[in-house]
Amino acid sequence: MRTSAIAAALAAASVAALAYGLRVDRPEVVTTGASVSASLERTISMGDSPGRQPRFSADSRFLAVSNAAGAVTVLRAADWRPVRRFHHRGGATAVAFGQEGRTLYTAGYDGALRVWDMAAGRPIHAIQASPTTIWSMDVSPDGSRLATAGEDATARVFRLDRLGQAPLTLRGHDRNIWEVRFSPDGKQLATGSFDYRARVWDLATGKPLRDFTKHSQAIVGLDYRPDGRMIATSGDDSTIRLWRPGDGRQLRVIKTGNHTYNVDFSPDGRWLASAGRSRSALGTLIYGFTGLGRGTAPVHIWRVADGALVAALPQPNDVFQMTYAPDGRHVVTSDDDGRVRIWRITPR
Repeated sequence: MRTSAIAAALAAASVAALAYGLRVDRPEVVTTGASVSASLERTISMGDSPGRQPRFSADSRFLAVSNAAGAVTVLRAADWRPVRRFHHRGGATAVAFGQEGRTLYTAGYDGALRVWDMAAGRPIHAIQASPTTIWSMDVSPDGSRLATAGEDATARVFRLDRLGQAPLTLRGHDRNIWEVRFSPDGKQLATGSFDYRARVWDLATGKPLRDFTKHSQAIVGLDYRPDGRMIATSGDDSTIRLWRPGDGRQLRVIKTGNHTYNVDFSPDGRWLASAGRSRSALGTLIYGFTGLGRGTAPVHIWRVADGALVAALPQPNDVFQMTYAPDGRHVVTSDDDGRVRIWRITPR
């Protein structure tokens, strides 16, 4: 009886929330100027566990997807069929391909970094890369180094030919690091943290070069534009901010209308994809208990030149991670409902 009363109260609250306009207000999609269209090409179930980081090989031939239970599947992009399956014990949080696509790296809640042989389909190496959860991982453009960062507020940069040796350790954030990215020239590393700061590090010295400090809440997404002349950050303050890494100047603020977990530039640098919540905090709570309340599209594509919204990708749940394919033809989302959705992107 009590459960029914609670459900009824939440249902009433859902109706009230809609009536009082507590649904998230997203920016409107523009109808003028250069744009793209997005069409859903494939939906792949990864089970009941929430999806985690998807990542393409550099040549766009393979896509690796992971989930919180540790399942890692490598798909062939020509037909989206699985060609390899791995399991990262304790749950996988991040994946990355080696430069030639012959090696796959996985990291997880256990702080371990595991190395997998793609051809043989077996593990070849593992190290304890962190004492706590690794939330993000990236391989340098030349394939020689790998960076990890996570719950202990520390970024580590490993030489891939000397994984057993101590990494370059970058300390300075006050809270956990959610995203780490190499600059396109491989000389710098950018980190985004729950301490509301993003930081760029000089990898030759291990020293910070500059901080970006205008976010009012946690930074959970970060990416370099492929030409290296811009960094995008996103966060719990419902903004995307574009920065000039050379001097730290803020170039633009894009108001997304909701928490934005992830950002990724297109390969040509003209577009920026973002992913985040589909409902307000209250709406998410109500939906979890009752299944009531439609969400808004949680994935967006923005025109970098002026910050205009050019496409909104409708999905039923929050999206924590997504990625652009290196050839620019697809955006892949890894959803809270355990599904991977593959979207074809077409300029127009």
